[in-house]
Amino acid sequence: MSRLSQRTYPVARRLAEQLTAALALPAAQQPHWPDPVRARAVAGLLHHARPIVTRDETARLHDRLATVARGEAFLLQGGDCAETFADNTESHLRANLRVLQRMGEVLGRAAGRPVVTVARMAGQYAKPRSRAVDALGLPAYRGDSVNSAEPTPAARRPDPHRMLRAHANAAVAMDVVRGAGAGEVYVSHEMLLLDYERAVLSVDTSGPEPRLSSGLAHFLWIGERTRQLGGAHVAFAELLSNPIGLKIGPDVTPEQAVEYVRRLDPHGTPGRLTLVSRMGHTLVRELLPPIVEKVSASGHEVVWQCDPMHGNTRTSANGYKTRHFDHVLGELAGFFEVHRRLGTHPGGIHVEVAGEDVTECLGGAGGITETDLPARYRTACDPRLNAEQSVELAHTVAELLCARERP
Repeated sequence: MSRLSQRTYPVARRLAEQLTAALALPAAQQPHWPDPVRARAVAGLLHHARPIVTRDETARLHDRLATVARGEAFLLQGGDCAETFADNTESHLRANLRVLQRMGEVLGRAAGRPVVTVARMAGQYAKPRSRAVDALGLPAYRGDSVNSAEPTPAARRPDPHRMLRAHANAAVAMDVVRGAGAGEVYVSHEMLLLDYERAVLSVDTSGPEPRLSSGLAHFLWIGERTRQLGGAHVAFAELLSNPIGLKIGPDVTPEQAVEYVRRLDPHGTPGRLTLVSRMGHTLVRELLPPIVEKVSASGHEVVWQCDPMHGNTRTSANGYKTRHFDHVLGELAGFFEVHRRLGTHPGGIHVEVAGEDVTECLGGAGGITETDLPARYRTACDPRLNAEQSVELAHTVAELLCARERP
């Protein structure tokens, strides 16, 4: 929070105190920097970095998400599971933007309403991990902003300088987004690495109460592994004016969901909060309805979004982390069924996709099998739908949208 006017200084000081208190809470999935002094020095440099996005852009997305919450638009969010510095090329970024554009065109025709496109791009450089050590006994790869995927002890050593590289790469990616001619596209990433997320904050007094505006992304989401109600990630998100997403998995109770909504959307602002269900295709029809009912009864107009990827991940017989296309579609079908039955709006989808012909997810019209996985398995972390599977998925969601519109 730099370059503040005298008029905003008292507000900034109060928000800075609240930020310090939030970040003092337990924070899951954070790296242990070997040299804390160096980490603090890097954090200081990041505080003076230029914003990746503008506040006007973020405010415009907030307005767009309000229309999604009211059932007047549909949200398409997607991109790489984990961005890498090596793949931060114009060709890769444009390929991902093209596949999102094609998906959006299919969905827009079916929905008969605008599609709001949010890319997992220009900042998705940190990843939570279920295990601190990988199968080789090395510290887990936690995304390019923390360490390298190269399987050596030196490469896996957390290096805070990589946060500066992440910011520089994000700025390059955002320039491509703005110049790609792919329509109105916003950028998002998981709000995970708090030493990075606390940088490039400014005071925003345009809402019901003063908050901090992140200049690192238009939209930030809290992941399944960092959504502790007593933790730093939720407390930090409470201070932000940016639209916030929250992943909710099978362990979330309806009561917890309402508490998340109460804390993250205290003023009942449509589009402020997106609840991203990731239940798995076998559980969504059972577990999602009571959550939707309880939150709807609270009166908050949230965006209901489905992540059909993470609840359907498994390991193939030949050792690859993968997802089956049919299971992804199964969760989407269940998500739409739940909302149709309850009379609520299925607001969008959140998917991991690649614009290239990768072989990471099974099935689809191309009939990818387990023996095909090694051919073009290129993800840095979780498996992505390839371009053909992504457009095929969009056509299926289009059918679900049309079915919902029919009496």
